[in-house]
Amino acid sequence: MKISELKVGAVNGEVEGEIIDLEDVREVMNKYGIKMKVAGGTLKDDSGEVKLTLWNDDAGKFKVGDKVKITNGWVSEFKGTKQFSSGRNGKIEKA
Repeated sequence: MKISELKVGAVNGEVEGEIIDLEDVREVMNKYGIKMKVAGGTLKDDSGEVKLTLWNDDAGKFKVGDKVKITNGWVSEFKGTKQFSSGRNGKIEKA
């Protein structure tokens, strides 16, 4: 699947791309008061770009220039912008 084909909701399948931008890892509190690590960035392939959100263990695992594969990820929308992450049931790994 290409980035340009991503729709809001669960994604079944694989998306591959290159991390072209990545923020420093920071800690946030979820709605249940649990501390979580998060890092935002941008994922790009030959069809386009999407905001990428890396959570917890994944937040410090990757760097700019890494090519990654996300399987069974999740696409959400925040302030009109699509955001892509591995979600609860997916996984992200170096391609």
